[in-house]
Amino acid sequence: MVNVKNKRRLIARYLGVGVERVWIDPEAVDEVMDIDTREDVLILVRRGVVKVKKIKGQKHEVKKRKRGPGSRKGPKTSRMSKKERWMQRVRAQRKLLRYLRDKGYITRKQYRILYMRVKGGMFRSKAHLLDYIKENIWR
Repeated sequence: MVNVKNKRRLIARYLGVGVERVWIDPEAVDEVMDIDTREDVLILVRRGVVKVKKIKGQKHEVKKRKRGPGSRKGPKTSRMSKKERWMQRVRAQRKLLRYLRDKGYITRKQYRILYMRVKGGMFRSKAHLLDYIKENIWR
């Protein structure tokens, strides 16, 4: 009986399946004991002496849907993530600050203070930033 286990393991390796999935015809065990090569295994498979059982239980081949921004279609595709909205807002505010600094409307020190406040999320928009500058810096 131990020898049949070895043959079953050999067949499983040749067929690329688990040992539990190999079925050997109980009436043809003697034929199975004589196999030595892959060709012998393939001959027995063709004759139906050795079969591969179906997989039991669940199959884990179900792929998850990929719903990232690159695969979206239709009118709702303009939705942006929080991070994208944040990046858009902060970049616009920083661009405005650079413009104001280069034109001389604010000093380098004021620029640095405002820059850090933009980074901290103090301003909702460019308009809010400009209102703050008008009230507190250009008095």
